[in-house]
Amino acid sequence: MESSHIIKRAKKGDKEALVHLIMSQKAEYYKLAYAYTGNKDDALDALEDMIVILYDKISSLKKDESFYSWSKTILANCCKKILKNKKKIIFMDTLTEQVYEESYGVKEQRIDIQNYLQHLNSDQQEVIKLKYFLDFDYKTIAEITKVSEGTAKSRVFNGLRKLKEIIGGEYYEKD
Repeated sequence: MESSHIIKRAKKGDKEALVHLIMSQKAEYYKLAYAYTGNKDDALDALEDMIVILYDKISSLKKDESFYSWSKTILANCCKKILKNKKKIIFMDTLTEQVYEESYGVKEQRIDIQNYLQHLNSDQQEVIKLKYFLDFDYKTIAEITKVSEGTAKSRVFNGLRKLKEIIGGEYYEKD
């Protein structure tokens, strides 16, 4: 695999290789940062912080195949740090129009979904947004949120169950 070779070069201090790795996933990194921070400036700040950390710590990466999930975890932590430093208590409470438009495209749906998500706890909101808005798999979600894969699945399941209860509908049956 070509990226494995590039990761090995980056681990040896090749800045160009690291830049190549980051640029190959730049849209995904930006969407993740934007989803957490809710604005362009903070998202770009988080990306800058991530790049510095990656440059400093890439030699400590144990599994080359984990580079992208490892780097996304670092990015999520950078976003959380920025939010904490700005005295924001909430995480991912507001996804921007860009992320919603890519997923749904309709302003009314965006408002409805945001209102429904407000009924979930912050952990459930975070995993549901990572799963369904950013299309991450459970393993990546677990790594980003620093919980087990089972916990990530449970949070998604319980969050969806609560959403179904709130929304109602003909197919929902209470246990």
